[in-house]
Amino acid sequence: MDFDYTDEQKALKDEARRFLADASPISVVRGVLDDPARGHDEALWGRIAEQGWCGAAIPEAYGGHEFGYVELCGLAEELGRSLAPVPFASSIYQFAEAILAEGSEEQKQELLPDVASGETIGTIAVSEGPGTVSAKRMAVEYANGTLTGAKLPVTDGMAAGKAVVLAKGSDGPVLVVTDLSGPGVTREAVSTLDPTRGAAKILFDNAPAQVLGAGGDGIAALAHVHNRSAVLMSFEQLGGSDHALEMARDYALERYAFGRQIGSYQAIKHKLADVFIRIEVARASSYYGAWALSTNAPELPVAAAAARVAGCNAYWQAAKENIQTHGGIGFTWEADPHLHYRRARHLGLAIGSAKTWKRKLTDLLEEQRATEQAERQAA
Repeated sequence: MDFDYTDEQKALKDEARRFLADASPISVVRGVLDDPARGHDEALWGRIAEQGWCGAAIPEAYGGHEFGYVELCGLAEELGRSLAPVPFASSIYQFAEAILAEGSEEQKQELLPDVASGETIGTIAVSEGPGTVSAKRMAVEYANGTLTGAKLPVTDGMAAGKAVVLAKGSDGPVLVVTDLSGPGVTREAVSTLDPTRGAAKILFDNAPAQVLGAGGDGIAALAHVHNRSAVLMSFEQLGGSDHALEMARDYALERYAFGRQIGSYQAIKHKLADVFIRIEVARASSYYGAWALSTNAPELPVAAAAARVAGCNAYWQAAKENIQTHGGIGFTWEADPHLHYRRARHLGLAIGSAKTWKRKLTDLLEEQRATEQAERQAA
């Protein structure tokens, strides 16, 4: 089995890299970092929408281009590499995937065309503060077609026009969709470690909402959406990891200490070699996840968890060692390594921490092993 991009997909990635090099240089990223109230770069978002990227995996029947999930993974990798300050992950990996996976036909027809064109930005509102989300701890309530309570933090919550919200219904947790520009919704910006991905506190006061799809177990539905998001996000982490390693390598080759390139010292060589290994593990796991997502394979939950854990570990390691390799200037505002550090921390928590996904992967593998043992015994 060949886990690699085709020539056409590689050409798409190359074109995306050239486009982002022109449209999203580091000055654009810093422009949002220096003015956190912006939340994202609107001009860049408009140019990305014009390229058709928002509809890459959305079917043509819902206004998309239906290129495919592998193509979307390639775009995600390049967006991660460039640190593009846009709400692509929230709107496409999460909101659009939630509508596609759990929405009714009517909801897909109503919501997805504007998401595919980039006219509407979407997000998912799950967190209600520190800690793991659970049915017992959930305070946001859905009753009689309205939402009441607060979600915090919601990534890209200030920019989004629509949101899928996890709420407590009469029969347990449920996913609902709401208009964030409608009545009963109040938003305020909150500061996070990565200001290039804006966040908000969203207050619902009898805000109109509707159940996503046929309803049912909201926790299970969210887990299904997160499996899809995790694969796409792992490619964004992969792109960021690659660029962070390249930054460290380039600096190690140009910086001299005691008459030698610092890259010639074993302390630096071994450090960057360890990062490279982490990245290659993440690459293999992400490619496996892309296959599972694009084919809707039953292995998707395991593949997604593996990609998520490997992606988080690789990007965190690459970002951290990039700062260390740059030495005394590595952590300064003027140097660029901290931009990857911020993004790595953000992506590492966006849909649950690596620790949470490790537990999930362990549980899935144990369940798989028990099933295989039972089948052997039955045979």
